[in-house]
Amino acid sequence: MYREEIKVLDCTIRDGGLINNHYFTDEFVRAVFKGVSDAGIDYIEMGYRSSREFAPPSDFGDWKYCDDEAILRVTDGIESDTKISIMVDAHRMLDQVFKPVDESPVDLVRVATYVKDIDKAIAAVNMCHDLGYETCVNIMAISAENEFELVEALSQVAKSPVSTVCVVDSYGYFFSEQIHHMMELYKKHLPDKRIGMHCHNNQQLAFANTIEGIRYDANLVDGSLYGIGRGAGNCPLELLIGFLKNPKFSIEPILKVIQNYMIPMRQELEWGYMIPYAITGSLNEHPRAAIAVRKTENKDKYVEFYSEIFDHLD
Repeated sequence: MYREEIKVLDCTIRDGGLINNHYFTDEFVRAVFKGVSDAGIDYIEMGYRSSREFAPPSDFGDWKYCDDEAILRVTDGIESDTKISIMVDAHRMLDQVFKPVDESPVDLVRVATYVKDIDKAIAAVNMCHDLGYETCVNIMAISAENEFELVEALSQVAKSPVSTVCVVDSYGYFFSEQIHHMMELYKKHLPDKRIGMHCHNNQQLAFANTIEGIRYDANLVDGSLYGIGRGAGNCPLELLIGFLKNPKFSIEPILKVIQNYMIPMRQELEWGYMIPYAITGSLNEHPRAAIAVRKTENKDKYVEFYSEIFDHLD
């Protein structure tokens, strides 16, 4: 589907970093940046912006903090029209220090929030907007939110200067019907905002649900190389590029990075569709229990895991 206004954001480094506490090498991050740039992707999300007080450097790699200096280090010398995005958690925003946009390599700041923290998210948007950044709000776990409270949050966000608000299927729970409903809900309450889409692959629907979002006017869509991301991962960027049919995109640079880096990495790091993630997704539960069990000797005892999760719901 070709629609010129659709922009694509690669979240390989940011979401993929949740697998290994953001311990990616500069070589890998630079290769992803160059591949995504050569492919014509609109945005690349380099990581989180987090304080070292909250996340000790002994426990996390550079891309947990995503300092301007680290970004400049891996992008130096690469010609690119791809804009750089970072993500920050709304409830940790007060710990962050941002330079004005003309003094930073960052173009877009995405604020991740829950409905309960929407006031903090709006404060973060206001601050970053005043510094000249593009801004986006990702309201997480909306499948588990009361719709009345979600609508109230959207109504507050609508009054802010934020340019984009993403529909986020944090638990990989949604089917096409829910995506359709959420897109209509967001468009109704955010009439002047661009709507984005960020889908997780617990039930192998991240790509299909992203397409559904596009059909209902999502104009910023997320993907990651080979679907890398926490747990079941995200919409595979290579599938998304193939679907969009935009002549400015080139898939060969993406395939090169997958071939040279993602396939070897897949031997050491685990992500993608697996039964425990399907179970948490179908039950509308956070994947943390599935992530935990995959690190134990019981990782393939699916019946026991299902019983444990289902009993927890009772």
